[in-house]
Amino acid sequence: MAEIVDLGEYAEGGREGFYADPYPVYEKLRARGPVHQVRTPGPGPAEELWLIVGHEAARAAFTDPRLVKSPPWSLDDDLIGLHLLFADPPEHGRLRSLVTREFTPGRVAALAPRIQKITDELLDDMVPRGSADLIASLAFPLPFVVICELLGVPDIDRDRFRRMSTQVVAPTSDEEAYAAHAEIAGFLDELIEDKRSTAPADDLLSALIRTTSEDGDRLSRDELRGMAFLLLVAGHETTVNLIGNGVRALLDHPDQLAALRADMTLLDGAVEEMLRYDGPVETATHRFAAEPVEIDGTVIPAGAPVLIAIGNADRDPDRFPEPDRFDIRREPRGHLAFGHGIHYCLGAPLARLEGRGALRSLLERCPELALDGEPESWLPGVLMRGVRSLRVRW
Repeated sequence: MAEIVDLGEYAEGGREGFYADPYPVYEKLRARGPVHQVRTPGPGPAEELWLIVGHEAARAAFTDPRLVKSPPWSLDDDLIGLHLLFADPPEHGRLRSLVTREFTPGRVAALAPRIQKITDELLDDMVPRGSADLIASLAFPLPFVVICELLGVPDIDRDRFRRMSTQVVAPTSDEEAYAAHAEIAGFLDELIEDKRSTAPADDLLSALIRTTSEDGDRLSRDELRGMAFLLLVAGHETTVNLIGNGVRALLDHPDQLAALRADMTLLDGAVEEMLRYDGPVETATHRFAAEPVEIDGTVIPAGAPVLIAIGNADRDPDRFPEPDRFDIRREPRGHLAFGHGIHYCLGAPLARLEGRGALRSLLERCPELALDGEPESWLPGVLMRGVRSLRVRW
């Protein structure tokens, strides 16, 4: 029987050391082969599954039809409902086409002035203080406000939603995760019913309620809840960590920060390097082996859960020379921070737009930006890569 690697025990500094810097663990595994049976670290019960590492193996896994997104159990009792991360062809294509009819590049591009205004208002409040928690002051509220306005979500308690969202993507226990899903599901049901019963509005959720394909197909109630959940949670959580991890990478590499300040035309490339070097998603959401899957001589049994290590794929020396070096002038094309294949992140253009705007404005208005202590704590688990708090001063 193959060895089961406990990722937390395999890391220097144990579980907390793994959360702070998982890259050495993934690299040791990659040197031994592309597929490993692992036990994930977490505050709740450990999960045993299969992990795919390395850039070439990850790209192949993203498009392998034997690795499916639909779990082997029924979703009938799921609190949220079917959404893109649980769907396989042809259902995935149907759902995605209905969403992309409304979540268009034009709708995203039109948000640019509003995104800049929100950024400016947040910095107007933050800059006079001389120091702040960057996550609480900018990285979280910016994408949160943007996605709420885009979807047409009324004012809700930010602290409450932040707690619910974090418990969904980085749960501290199974009980807390279930409670957070139930709370968000109830909120979304009320929101959808309210939009159905009021005059048509020009927000994305109202458009998704109304949209109909050429053959008359439309999203069901459960599908609407699922898509709203995915857009609301994934639509802000990844951008929080893109901004937080990106600023931390710049401040940890003063030469790269100075280069960017001297030439802001490097900003687009800098954002791509931030995504590659320490991206917001450490591993892709679960896939399942629809049949026994052999990869490089190792067989993943049918029904087994599978994770693709995006963070390791983007630090594979066979794809990116000196992968542990942060270099904003690097040619980062081919990184997998937003996935690959049919499940490529729907919100990637919005995340890039928000990330570029936040970084540009922050650096322009805080010329002496610096870290103000160590991060409070890293998010637990292996899905999201980010910190709960990032103190900075200027």
